[in-house]
Amino acid sequence: MTTPHPTRRTALVVAGAAVAGAPLLAAEPFRPKGNVKHSIVHWCFASQGEKWDAETMCRVAKDVGCVSIELIDPQHWPTLKKHGLTCAIAGNGYPKAGFMYGLNNPRHSAEVIARTAKRIEECADFGVPAVIAFTGYRWHDPADPKSGEITADEGAANCVRALKELAAVAEKRNVTVCIEHLNTRDTTHPMKGHPGYQGDDLDYLAGIVRKVGSSRVKVLFDVYHVQAMHGDLVRRIEQNKDVIGHIHTAGNPGRGELDETQEIAYPAVMRKLLEIKYAGYVGHEFIPTRDPRAGLAQAVKVCDV
Repeated sequence: MTTPHPTRRTALVVAGAAVAGAPLLAAEPFRPKGNVKHSIVHWCFASQGEKWDAETMCRVAKDVGCVSIELIDPQHWPTLKKHGLTCAIAGNGYPKAGFMYGLNNPRHSAEVIARTAKRIEECADFGVPAVIAFTGYRWHDPADPKSGEITADEGAANCVRALKELAAVAEKRNVTVCIEHLNTRDTTHPMKGHPGYQGDDLDYLAGIVRKVGSSRVKVLFDVYHVQAMHGDLVRRIEQNKDVIGHIHTAGNPGRGELDETQEIAYPAVMRKLLEIKYAGYVGHEFIPTRDPRAGLAQAVKVCDV
């Protein structure tokens, strides 16, 4: 039996049903290939765009093919678990801007170390694999550039001492501390660039991690920040494959979506990560400039090699 061609009336009925919210065929969630473990970075979508709450973000994560929501407060970890998601990396628990008040500054490092150690314990108990860390700003008073600079050598030595202390805890609890590279070039927005951050040179940061000498202390390789400071992404991934512990994405310039208006060839970057056998998570950390759900779906598809 042959199926008759649909009449104009039939087509209009089908179209009307879709408009009314009752499509005949529901859209299927995107199914990633499984080579890349996609994660949503919480702050970008809780404070930007539609300001999703934890429940909404969990539903979006499942729909677009993400398996994690990261840098989300531990109070929400049970919600993630309820939805079959994880938290790929946790904040360090420091109440101020962590990227300003870091491990390089003796005025603040004792409290940062204590709070990070506590967060490591919480992560271990809940199955969160990593905790973020920062060098901090290069000034003695991170909020005041006139307060004088911590030299690069001093900052590195302070970070090495602090990370060795944290490594002793992290190694016992099987949690990885990932210290992030950030760019100091973008001055247009407080979350697009961080003028004053001491760990803005990838080689400097990787050198700190190698001096610590622990498998539980790694670099958070933020593709957006590395591109802004250095470029040459594929070669830098190869050169630092021994110290990469986590990945972040965003479009450059502007820290927007991973679309055709930005310059990074993300499929090539992701293929290189697979080549070096990177098995961690890829956290999508862009600031939405349009529909955030559509932007996330695009980021996942672009990076799903």
